[in-house]
Amino acid sequence: MVSAPVDRPPGDDAELRREIVDTVRRFVAKEVVPVAPELEAADTYPSGIVEQMRGLGLFGVTIPERYGGLGLDLVTYVGVIEELAYGWMSLTGIVNTHTMVATLLMAHGTEEQRQRWLPAMATGERRGALSLSEPDAGSDTRNISCKAVRDGDEYVVNGTKAWVTNGERAGIVALAARTEEGISALVVEKEPGPSFEGISVSRHVGKLGYRGVETVEMSYVDHRVPVANLVGEPGRGLPQILGVLEVGRINIAARACGVGRAAFDAALAYARQRTTFGKPIGEHQAVQLKLADMATKLEASRLLTKNAAERKMAGLRCDVEAGMAKLFASETAFELATDSMRIHGGMGYTTDLPVERYYRDAPLMMIGEGTNEIQRLVIARGLLARADEQA
Repeated sequence: MVSAPVDRPPGDDAELRREIVDTVRRFVAKEVVPVAPELEAADTYPSGIVEQMRGLGLFGVTIPERYGGLGLDLVTYVGVIEELAYGWMSLTGIVNTHTMVATLLMAHGTEEQRQRWLPAMATGERRGALSLSEPDAGSDTRNISCKAVRDGDEYVVNGTKAWVTNGERAGIVALAARTEEGISALVVEKEPGPSFEGISVSRHVGKLGYRGVETVEMSYVDHRVPVANLVGEPGRGLPQILGVLEVGRINIAARACGVGRAAFDAALAYARQRTTFGKPIGEHQAVQLKLADMATKLEASRLLTKNAAERKMAGLRCDVEAGMAKLFASETAFELATDSMRIHGGMGYTTDLPVERYYRDAPLMMIGEGTNEIQRLVIARGLLARADEQA
């Protein structure tokens, strides 16, 4: 496990940041890349890899040291996510939803709640899941129908939640539910598994890519949650969770950078070794133009992602920046995966190489944490709001 310096503010040590990202890069090359194709094809949860990720402290990268985490900055987190996605994008989903729950608690939880949950989350002993969407409430979050009715010192929860990453294996679920005051955020504690005291996994969702990590629907029938598990003020759960989604969108942008970089590196290597008409295809102008555009867009994606992370880390408003990073990086990842397949020709379409996996994984980033159509609305509305404030 990599340890952060004790009396140093997050982000102060660039050398430590590089050390951690380099450690993750080596871990991915040694432990992830060789086994990812087999695990992904079988849609098998990577339990062994997750345990190694725990040992590296990756579930506590952004959790403060006083709660047992590494207490590192969001830029370091972005670097870690990019490296994981480079090897196998599914691993980043296991960390993303967990980090969003920790961020929610750090931003809006009481000190008692932080002391109760963050230490176990920092070690990965208890992993988190964020549960916002429903079968009839995706982008339209105000249509949430899952209810939490107060009964003395408890809430009684009834409803169905959709698209829950880590839902089955999580021990802590940050749940958006409708209370008397409006949409509130509640922490549901459960044991990992398909069912637990009024909670059941009602459906496992099959997916084009993003395999190996579970995406499920969860049903709540008269499940009781202590009022003490309410995060922040009742009725304020939606803005609290939407604020946390900025971190999720930065995560999505970082994974897109990882997948895009993997696709580009594969294309560059193949262009140097594959020969046609007596010379490497990388010497043909048509391929060179593709490589130039791929590299430029990849670099722009990484800079947008870093900028969003730096703004969030500084406590500045970053809804526009996170949306821009997520939008551009995810569209770029899909474009790079497609171009990499074209450069590989027939070999890119086979399961002998990971290029076809990049092509299947990339669309998730255009949909996850708000579709790119929603991102465009977020960006435009944010720009208009800022212009009004400056008028």
